[in-house]
Amino acid sequence: MKSAIIVIDMLNDNVDRRNRTGIGEEVEKIIPNIQRLLSSARKTGIPIVFANDSFMPNDFIFQAEGAKPHCIRGTYGAKVIDELQIQESDIVVEKRRMSAFFKTDLDITLRELNIDTIVVAGMATEGCVLTSAFDGLSNDFRVVILKDCCCSFTRARHEAVINLYQTMPLYPLLRIMTMDEFYSMALAED
Repeated sequence: MKSAIIVIDMLNDNVDRRNRTGIGEEVEKIIPNIQRLLSSARKTGIPIVFANDSFMPNDFIFQAEGAKPHCIRGTYGAKVIDELQIQESDIVVEKRRMSAFFKTDLDITLRELNIDTIVVAGMATEGCVLTSAFDGLSNDFRVVILKDCCCSFTRARHEAVINLYQTMPLYPLLRIMTMDEFYSMALAED
């Protein structure tokens, strides 16, 4: 197994500590886990990809009911939160839609690195995390969703998605596990 970590949408506007219009409390719970994940990945040489919302001011996506412009390309709001400290070796993918794969170069980038498994973290579990996971499967990558490194607007929403996909017949192509379970599995395979 050759893995890459994909961190989805951990951006200033999405976390939005000032206005509390982002995921708020739920995202605060996963930040320390993602910090540990990134630290471990860097120590073991696992590539890290930040897949980030990067919208245009009048983007089609803002026509959805209740949507407001956010993560506008080139603004502070579209930057990864300071706690996750992007490193020079990390890969950044700007995305205009939910999936990290849709109309980006993520697929070819991962193939050039000989990656066969993507490990997904970030927000929101039922949206960008899940669509990126399924597009990963559609592009013939094995997928691990780290349930303790993802969140939704509510804990109940996150758990509903995790519970549903944890029992899908896609195993072992799609696995739901904790970060510690992933590292135990990865170390056992080395």
